Amino acid sequence: MTQETAQLIVDGKTYTLPVVESTTGERAIDIRSLRQQSGYITLDSGYMNTGSCQSTITYLDGDQGILRYRGYDIADLAANCVFIEVAYLLLTGELPTAKELDRFKYDMTRYALIHEDMIHFFDHFPPNSSPMSILSTMVGTLHDFYPEMDQEEDPYGGITTTTARLLSKVRTIAAFSYKKNIGHPLVYPRPDLSYCANFLNMMFDRPNMPYRVEPIAVIALNKLLILHADHEQNCSTSTVRLVGSAGVGLYPCISAGVNALWGPSHGGANVAVMRMLETIRRDGRDYDKYIAKAKDPNDPYRLTGFGHRVYKTYDPRAKLIKEICTAVLDTLQVDDPLLEIAQELEYRVSQDDYFVSRNLYPNVDFYSGIIYRALGIPTNMFTVMFALGRLPGWIAHWQEMNSDKDSSRIGRPRQVYRGLVNRPFVRLEDR
Repeated sequence: MTQETAQLIVDGKTYTLPVVESTTGERAIDIRSLRQQSGYITLDSGYMNTGSCQSTITYLDGDQGILRYRGYDIADLAANCVFIEVAYLLLTGELPTAKELDRFKYDMTRYALIHEDMIHFFDHFPPNSSPMSILSTMVGTLHDFYPEMDQEEDPYGGITTTTARLLSKVRTIAAFSYKKNIGHPLVYPRPDLSYCANFLNMMFDRPNMPYRVEPIAVIALNKLLILHADHEQNCSTSTVRLVGSAGVGLYPCISAGVNALWGPSHGGANVAVMRMLETIRRDGRDYDKYIAKAKDPNDPYRLTGFGHRVYKTYDPRAKLIKEICTAVLDTLQVDDPLLEIAQELEYRVSQDDYFVSRNLYPNVDFYSGIIYRALGIPTNMFTVMFALGRLPGWIAHWQEMNSDKDSSRIGRPRQVYRGLVNRPFVRLEDR
């Protein structure tokens, strides 16, 4: 069967490029030989039209509102799995059997502690240090404390002991980061608790004030982490792959992913949503004022939490998070005025042709912050929660990149130079 090709005509010359088709029918023009053939490169700021790799992990169709991990619809996974099942799926390509899941749970327990010398590092961060700063630093040091993890055997066929340890230890580091931030003593992981219940207990248990893990809180946290577990070639995932292409090990790559996620345009978006809702609340719930500001072409103000660079319809994760949000607040009997504001704002936007015609629907960040607030998680920990959820996706992409010869080539984007050319040098005394 003859492969389909595309032709590019420049300056009267024709260049033939192969067309690659995905398993879902999406097609791409393979330009890897373009510069060699013609001397030309492509210019694509933000890489919105550039595929950097071929992947089997996550399928995303923004026009149809589809998100699937390894072929499984996100709604099915969120409804029927716990987070570590989905982590196993992303890392191995298959959902675990009961025996495999028991083994994975066991490893989550036995690898939960971090080296005692690492705990002393927490004492030397300044008071009120950002939990994301602490998380990034501590993840980067894991290689120094566990160098043998890079050479260990793979007992699962896709999940090395290294990655099992990393998933468990990052959860512990995240909880310890919060405790350091508020000046409370650290709470060690308990072997009798599940992955998410353990995290909540490490966050909120205190001396003489034992924390009761609510079942609805565990359910909600599992679902939130599942919905954040991967999202194709986003900024932080692309960062992990780009850093890894230099031959860097897993831990510094994950640390780089944490730093990329830290940005307010990426993992910090739900923090911005909470600030927006608080502003509307303080302003007497003047919805019309802020909707008008968002519609004014001369006003830089935008409604945060609406629209997505990829989705052109309702974000499938947002639908699920909205349902979880209502269940959590009802069960825990939390009266949060920001939920009422969010619901009213969403209703008004959904009735406004300005937003509808531009496909500005709520995204995953719109309701997630309200859930975290209801669980007692403070705003400065929201991005850490995102990192905890995204961790298995980062690891899966790092593994995939290293197993594929083309994807593992060192990343080296080109540029179109627009600066000055060949200026004559002027000696210091003559300037």
